[in-house]
Amino acid sequence: MRDVDAAGLGIGDDYPPRIMGVLNVSAESPYEPSVFDDPGAAAAYVDAELIDEGADVVDVGLESANKRFEVLSAEEELDRLDTAVAAMQSVSGDAVFSIETRYHEVAQAALDAGFDMVNDICGFADPEMPRVCAERDVAVVKMASPPDLTRPGAVEHVDDIYAALEREGLTDKTIVDPAFGGWSEAKTLADDRETFDRLREFRALDRPILVSINRKNFLRDIAGRSTEEALPVSLAATAMAVERGAHVIRTHDVQETRDAALVGDAFTRDRLRTTTGDVTVEELDVTSVGEMERHLTRVGGDADAARQGTTRVFELAGLTPGDCDALVDAARGTTALVAGTGDRRLLAGTPADLATVVRAASGRSDGLDAALSAVESVANR
Repeated sequence: MRDVDAAGLGIGDDYPPRIMGVLNVSAESPYEPSVFDDPGAAAAYVDAELIDEGADVVDVGLESANKRFEVLSAEEELDRLDTAVAAMQSVSGDAVFSIETRYHEVAQAALDAGFDMVNDICGFADPEMPRVCAERDVAVVKMASPPDLTRPGAVEHVDDIYAALEREGLTDKTIVDPAFGGWSEAKTLADDRETFDRLREFRALDRPILVSINRKNFLRDIAGRSTEEALPVSLAATAMAVERGAHVIRTHDVQETRDAALVGDAFTRDRLRTTTGDVTVEELDVTSVGEMERHLTRVGGDADAARQGTTRVFELAGLTPGDCDALVDAARGTTALVAGTGDRRLLAGTPADLATVVRAASGRSDGLDAALSAVESVANR
């Protein structure tokens, strides 16, 4: 996982989680507290409600990406850029300023005016965007989206996120965003839940990960909360997202989100990451056969080998001495591990070896048969 330098702000595994606060100069944006058309008032909001509350990055939106609204042209976005630039120049606090756009012309004008990075909500649908960002050596967020400048983030299936993020390539300073939220009619709450569940997989793209989950519908639906009541579920998900590998959290609730992100970071596991010469090693979080299948497919491997590439561990209790002997005998000749004393045993191994153990130990007792049947069904998920 390579780190990214965003105008001197380090983003990646070697740094604490970064908080991206939001400022909108688009009257149609739904979150009214963040919407301003007066640069002075916008700057005061950024200083008091974003930077002073702990925002490392301020993301300035020129238009709402909500699917209910018509998409602005590059010229229309440029008409609003003066307000964004004036607001940025009036801020007294220290933060990295990001411009949210889909057009390379807007990104170029914003960077020339003093913005530090780009948040591309169409994922390089404008093929000139990566060139502009690479030539200026700036960080750029690439959101998973089809190659369509008229409708951002309409990736309908979780399995398509990789392809969307890899399209048009990644600059050395790209930050990837798997795109949560109702960007298209076809995207469901179940899709968002699956994307969140698989968040750790996107670490394989070798770029820092940004998530925008603040008060999103898929979280509100779990607890049955309105947008106004959804802060607790957002904070719970923030801690989980950071623990699963997210590096930047985009939010309207800066102070609370910062604290939740720090909790997630404190309990994040150490992952091996090293480079020797031209060879790099990155430890992936693989906990299931399904995850292993997707990683194998991504690198061109044989997905059928996934049952030999993951390890599952189970504790069996209430075993008879005969059950214990049967397990030990069944594991001989495999790499499966059977260990423990008394009526408890740990059974560990690849799903392929566990299947061998199940077959060899079957018929010894009804209790053991039932336990091993459950083990095999879960191990192959």
